[in-house]
Amino acid sequence: MKLTKKYWISTDEGIPIETRTILNEYLLSIKLANKAETTISRYRSILERFFLECLIPISELTSEDVLKWLQAYSVGKKERTLDQVISTLSSFFNFCLLEDYLDTVVIKQRWRPKIPQSLPKYLAEQEYARVKRTAEGLSTRDRALVLLLFSSGCRRFEVAQLTIQDVDFNRRTVIVKGKGKKIRHAHFSEECAFVLKDYLQTRSVDPTEPLFLNKFGQPLQQSAIYAVIKKVGRKAGLRQSLHPHVCRHTFATNMLSKGADLEFIADEMGHSNLNTTRVYARIPAEDIISAYQNKME
Repeated sequence: MKLTKKYWISTDEGIPIETRTILNEYLLSIKLANKAETTISRYRSILERFFLECLIPISELTSEDVLKWLQAYSVGKKERTLDQVISTLSSFFNFCLLEDYLDTVVIKQRWRPKIPQSLPKYLAEQEYARVKRTAEGLSTRDRALVLLLFSSGCRRFEVAQLTIQDVDFNRRTVIVKGKGKKIRHAHFSEECAFVLKDYLQTRSVDPTEPLFLNKFGQPLQQSAIYAVIKKVGRKAGLRQSLHPHVCRHTFATNMLSKGADLEFIADEMGHSNLNTTRVYARIPAEDIISAYQNKME
């Protein structure tokens, strides 16, 4: 997704200027709250569509107006998409209430679809082993990337931001800037350390350089990281599509199988809310036991 330089500003002239002014106040407020660029851009896109199709001034909006738009919008949409849109509108209108742009609540909680929480997608032990074997045939850079994602639980945008000086080989940690610009230290495996050292030996080691570079000597972008991981999964013959978040989920389930508690896993993954981590505890116990037994063989 290509973001504009001022992704927190709506410039769509089809939206009335008074509405656009309030919209931009809201977008700036969530930027200052350290929401991710992609999140803010998604919110902006949803809200721009709403106000392009519903031209009623914010101060005059009613629940009926919003519901009428949602009913038209929801045709052919998946429940998760609709839930995301309602969540975005709710966040914006709550801001309007706090800032006295609205007098009444216009979003009803009962409108949100009930979506069952799905279990995280992760690799079983044999699948993980196949991916690691496949990674041995990759370039040193790509193998180091694969091992870092699986052994640290980092998000791909976090890996894309890493510099050489963020790596501590003695402690086998990387300094990660996560969501909300929160800093944490994530650990990585001994195997990853060996391969990462080999990769860095092929380069001029300026500590301020990005940890991973593309063939043109530029920072490896998130899209390229996604492509590398997807290619590995395809080469390994996995049934499911492999992407960086599967690596992250696999890291969490591996930690659970080794007996790590949820607080430790939350710290390693950069979860600010322990409830986010508790989803891994919903994985059937027999799957965790099986994974543990396989690791101990």
